[in-house]
Parts: sequence; C-alpha cells; structure tokens
Amino acid sequence: MVKEKIKAKGGLPIVQGARKIRLKELSLFTRQVSAMLSAGMPLVQTLCAMEEQTDSKSFKPVIIGIRTRVEGGAMYSEALAYYPSIFDDLYINMMRAGEIGGILPDTCGRVASFLEDSNRLRAKVKTAMMYPTVVICVALLLATALIMFILPVFVDMFADFGAELPGLTQSLLDFSALLTSYWYIAILLVAGSIYAFKCYYRTDKGQYVIDELKLKVPGLGALATKIAVSRFASTFSQLMHSGVKIIESLEIVGLATGNRVIGDSLLKAREIIEQGEPLSRALESNKYYPRMLVHMLSAGEKTGQVEEMMDKVAQFYDDEVETMLAGITSLIEPLLMVFVGLIIGTIVIAMFLPIFKMSEIVM
Repeated sequence: MVKEKIKAKGGLPIVQGARKIRLKELSLFTRQVSAMLSAGMPLVQTLCAMEEQTDSKSFKPVIIGIRTRVEGGAMYSEALAYYPSIFDDLYINMMRAGEIGGILPDTCGRVASFLEDSNRLRAKVKTAMMYPTVVICVALLLATALIMFILPVFVDMFADFGAELPGLTQSLLDFSALLTSYWYIAILLVAGSIYAFKCYYRTDKGQYVIDELKLKVPGLGALATKIAVSRFASTFSQLMHSGVKIIESLEIVGLATGNRVIGDSLLKAREIIEQGEPLSRALESNKYYPRMLVHMLSAGEKTGQVEEMMDKVAQFYDDEVETMLAGITSLIEPLLMVFVGLIIGTIVIAMFLPIFKMSEIVM
C-alpha cells in the first residue's frame, strides 16, 4: 500500500521518502519504461516488471500506486500527476503529449535522455564546487582550532615577562577569548543566518533578488547564465519534440531553468507571443539571452526547425559550461592556496611575534 501524506492544497500527496528518489534513479526508471514499451510490452505489464525490479523502498510504493491507477483506467500521465513531489510539470506534460500523439515509447526515451543530461550537468557543477567548499571548510575549522586552543597556550609562555603583546597577537587572543566564552552564540548566529537565508530564498522576492545576483556576479554570473540557457534550450526542444504547444511549453520551461529571473522573462515572452510575435522577437530585448541563442531560434522559426536548432544550442552551451567549469576549477586551486596561506600564515605570525619580541627583551 502506498504511504502518502495529503497536502493541504489540492489534495495531492507528498510521498514519504520522495526526496530520497534521486534524478539518476528517475532517469533509469524512465529509460527502462521506454525500452519495455518500445519492445511492445503493454504499459501495465511494464509497470509490473518495474515494480519487481526496483530495490528502492521509496520508489517501489510509487510504482505500485501508478500501476494501480493505470489498471483502474487512468492515463499514465494522470497517474504520474498524483505524485507531484516526484514527477514535475515537465515530466507529466511530456508524457501526456506522448500519450495523445501515440508516441509514448519515444517520448519516454527523450525524457530519459533529458534527465540523464540534466543529471550529468548537475554532477559536473557539484564536482567543480565540492573541492573549494571542502578546502574552505577545512581551512576555517583549522583556523578556529588554532585560535581557540593553540594560540592561548602559545602566548602564555610570553605573558610571564609582563610585556605588552603585539597588536596582531592581542587581537587574535581577544577574538579567541570571545569565541571560547560565547561559542554557542557563534553557532546560533551561523545556523540562524543560514536558516534566515533559506527562508528569504523561499519567498518570491527573495528568490528573484538572489537569482538576479547570481547572474551579475563577475565570472560566475556568466556560468549561471549559460546553465540557465542550456536548460531552457534543452527543455524547450524536448517539449516541442513531444508536441506540447509553445504557450504551454514556455510556462513549463520557465519553472525548469533553475533561475527565477530567466523563468519570469519566459512568462513575459509568452504574453508577447500571444499577440502574434515570434519567440525570438520576444527574447531579443532581454539582456540575459545571448545573441547566438536568439539568432539560432530565429533561423529555426523561419525554416520550421526550432527543435533541431534548440538541440544544437543546448549542446553548445553544455560544452561551454563544461569548459567554464574546467577553467574555474583550475583557477580556484591557486586562489584557494593563497586564501588558506593567508589565514594560516596570519595565525602563525601572530603566534611567533611574541617570541621575536621576547628575544628583544632578553637582549
């Protein structure tokens, strides 16, 4: 039996353990469904096979629920829509279009490829950010340990002489005393700041402001823009391939770009398209869309090959993202060395300055 917790709005369930269902697992499920349907296996039988094959305790009850609803006469997309915490609007709308067009196996294959590409891109970004994050955290922890535990002991050797400590050493010593006495307040401040940031980001205004800042940060802003444009192009292409109308596609794509600023611009573009203008015209005045994207889209609209052009744009920006990530990673390494060196070096100098002064007193 599917374990579900009903939402306050809409009566749609949040499946227990849904957050444990990773993108990789969802893409594998979609790929296997595509393979079985392409081999001529009926949908119900396919879902039964998937139910038996999966080892995920979180995903198995979901598959059972989908299979039960399909057996009861529901469309596949309708059964998926019952689990919005797992299958988003993009996934459900593409499946609905595939069912209506009679090309569900092909649609599942396209969705699987899209999810695999998204997972690959996300993994590249996480990998590139993991190294600097770990190094910075280790450096801060080491610096905190030196300031709180090592520096006071080291300075005590000099205190017996009754001489005044150097300014740098005294400042770090005062900070050490403050941190040692009120460490719990420091932890609360850090935790509170993180919580406040998350709460602010959950608001419409907060998400828009922070996403806009992401696009304006020197260097990293270009990377964030390319990632958002790549997601827009690949998602839009997949929806158009599946036969979803352009107006509906833009609304779905706006939620899938991962950036509120880009997403809102697509919703505004939809209003312009409803007035009879092409999509390329609606996007050309927006500073966040590269000229190459607009020109490729315009060429696709004139030749009736929008999907193919968007596929090429997505591939181009995927390659651009990979190149930028490699460049940023190679640049970050020496910068991190300098950062760590400055922190640890400052603390070490603060510890040795009293010794240098001690030698002057002794002489």
